[in-house]
Amino acid sequence: MSKIKILWVDDEIDLLKPHILFLETKDYEVITAKSGTEALEQVEEQSFDIVFLDENMPGLTGLETLSELKEKRENLPVVMITKSEEEYIMEEAIGSKIADYLIKPVNPNQILLSIKKNLDHSRLISEKTMSNYQQEFRKIAMDMAQVNSFEEWTELYQRLIYWELQLETIEDSGMFEILESQKQEANTQFCKFVDKNYPEWCKKEKTNDAPVMSHTVFKEKVIPEISKKQPTLMVVIDNLRYDQWKAFEPVVSNYYKKNEESPFYSILPTATQYARNAMFSGLMPSEMEKLFPKYWKNDTDEGGKNNYEAEFLEEQLKRLGLNIKHEYHKITNLKSGKKLVENFKSQKENDLTVVVYNFVDMLSHSKTEMEVIKELASNDKSYRSLTHSWFKNSPLLEIIQQAQQLGFKLIITTDHGTINVKNPSKVIGDKNTSLNLRYKTGKSLTYEEKDVLAAQNPKSLHLPTINMSSSFIFAKGDLFFAYPNNYNHYVGYFRNTYQHGGVSLEEMIIPFVVMDPK
Repeated sequence: MSKIKILWVDDEIDLLKPHILFLETKDYEVITAKSGTEALEQVEEQSFDIVFLDENMPGLTGLETLSELKEKRENLPVVMITKSEEEYIMEEAIGSKIADYLIKPVNPNQILLSIKKNLDHSRLISEKTMSNYQQEFRKIAMDMAQVNSFEEWTELYQRLIYWELQLETIEDSGMFEILESQKQEANTQFCKFVDKNYPEWCKKEKTNDAPVMSHTVFKEKVIPEISKKQPTLMVVIDNLRYDQWKAFEPVVSNYYKKNEESPFYSILPTATQYARNAMFSGLMPSEMEKLFPKYWKNDTDEGGKNNYEAEFLEEQLKRLGLNIKHEYHKITNLKSGKKLVENFKSQKENDLTVVVYNFVDMLSHSKTEMEVIKELASNDKSYRSLTHSWFKNSPLLEIIQQAQQLGFKLIITTDHGTINVKNPSKVIGDKNTSLNLRYKTGKSLTYEEKDVLAAQNPKSLHLPTINMSSSFIFAKGDLFFAYPNNYNHYVGYFRNTYQHGGVSLEEMIIPFVVMDPK
């Protein structure tokens, strides 16, 4: 392995001989230059790993040299060294993308620290991250065996996502594979927990024994945030996982500071038709079917299943006795997003503005249909990256920026998450069986019992019963349902795509975030 090569530029370089000898004892190679012009010549002739650059030199100044260095070697780290603490010099240097800024007199250890920070940064962080996760791995494994409440599962899932985001930046794929296996084990245990407890959650209104869920989240979490003194913007990003929210949270944090982050649970099925209608109506699916038959559509009915969310919201506000000025907007394409951006100032007069944004849902479905999306979002890491890239360039960010300028409180949430499905599970049903890959409803369903959470009596989970013998089944973990007919083609087409409707941490534990404008 070749030595790290340093270029040190200072018109009084002879006075720095002790520093240079110190670095050479640490096995660094140091080349010197006494002027900016000489430094630029050196950079033309050979490659360097880092440059230490004096700001105050005769001839070309440090800032002028820095500018020309960046033109020649844009990615070469440059550490500016100066006697001056004047703010404009710091701002000029930082604006020119320096790697570090040191004030004279500098000691050898400061120089060494700057080198390590810039050149060994990734390696040191990787080593520390791996070491920390190895310790945490054992603790998570022990805690997983004892988790016995929905609050504990939420906390455990947040820890797993934290480590997934930490480990995705390191180069050791083996460590990431260990985390993946731990997530799979967590999902196995979580499915057992939901199988045991979900029917009880469906029996009662919000109590300490049941989590906030799709049908209670508006009453329990949104309503307390609405005020006549400050407008509230509620953004529901369809199909948004908790890790995707964490991926673009730093972008939102440029405009908003987080007040509360408290994930809640999607109802089953974790599908838009059920979960988002439940959110806006404040009702479980069987209640929607009974009370609002003109708004509710079952899986076998023709037409859009989420065409009446605004009406459901209106009915819930009436039921709760709330007289607030509100508007509902559904964004399903770039054009409708830009139109809302253009007219957003008018929302200032509302107490509550609800925006449903469908991009992530379209992305997950596109991954199934389009080869290019399959390539771009082949795993959770790239799926997060694609979501982050979309968000940074979307009308939704412009809406949030305007909301911040107008003083809106911001709520970001979703209806359900999604999971990358890996393994097929055979199911047999009649021609009227629903088509979703993560849940099925119909009569005379035949399936692998170990692979599903089954509801032989849908009414016990407040789900509609299309006919007397209808039942529901929900795929566990990363399974997806496949019919025996044309089995291999079907499996090959849908494996490693993002689906929702079943039971998993990724689909059920979803973000709810309240933020105040900066």
